[in-house]
Amino acid sequence: MTNTRTLLLVCVAVLGALGAAGALQKEYKSGIVWPEPVLVTPGKAYGDPPSDATVLFDGKDLSKWNNGDKWEIKDGYAVVKGSDILTKDSFGDYQLHVEFATPEEVKGNGQGRGNSGVFLANRYEVQVLDSHDNKTYFDGQCGSLYKQTPPMVNVCRKPGEWQTYDIIFTAPRFDESAKEVKVLTPGYVTVIHNGVVVQNHFELQGNTNYDKPAAYVKHPLKQPIRLQNHNNPVKFRNIWIREIKALEGKKPEEKKPE
Repeated sequence: MTNTRTLLLVCVAVLGALGAAGALQKEYKSGIVWPEPVLVTPGKAYGDPPSDATVLFDGKDLSKWNNGDKWEIKDGYAVVKGSDILTKDSFGDYQLHVEFATPEEVKGNGQGRGNSGVFLANRYEVQVLDSHDNKTYFDGQCGSLYKQTPPMVNVCRKPGEWQTYDIIFTAPRFDESAKEVKVLTPGYVTVIHNGVVVQNHFELQGNTNYDKPAAYVKHPLKQPIRLQNHNNPVKFRNIWIREIKALEGKKPEEKKPE
């Protein structure tokens, strides 16, 4: 009985000490005054555009694209045909959603099979290719930043099946006053392919080139998006974009020493 009573007294003392210590702790506050985040309503299902998105292709027409009239539209999707297409509007930093399907009827191999591309800022290519059981150079397969880095994993679906790209792009910044190309901050790309991260904040090395190393060319912050015609009837649908900008808080004033 005495031991039980002693144990209870010890427990009460410990809990009291912990309570006192908690009372002495002060909540950390950065002092930064943040603006209230804007309310955005997400889509009802994965891939549906959120309320602040700009829909670039809803399956009906390609009126928001230059040369969009050259592609074939049917059954809610567009088929690559005739030429590249380029958005009429330009964008800076953004989240881009694209759905695509390589041809169900397999023809060719390597780079000649289901080839297209999503060109960010009209110059940095996220490769589209049928990479399901189709060998090619790794920095040219589906999900690669073409000629710069392969995807971390290959998550391509079978030919003819619909696939998704969710791309987060941070545009490079250049010194506008410099006569030569001076990169202040490089571009960065994250690619989520079919729900799997295949590029994680990859630092772009410059423009996409086929016949020479990547190199930056100075360009305005906002540029159009281009979808490539590579003479393969790749399908596209449900394309939307939302420009992104980090919240900027007001930092607290530094206290002057007394």
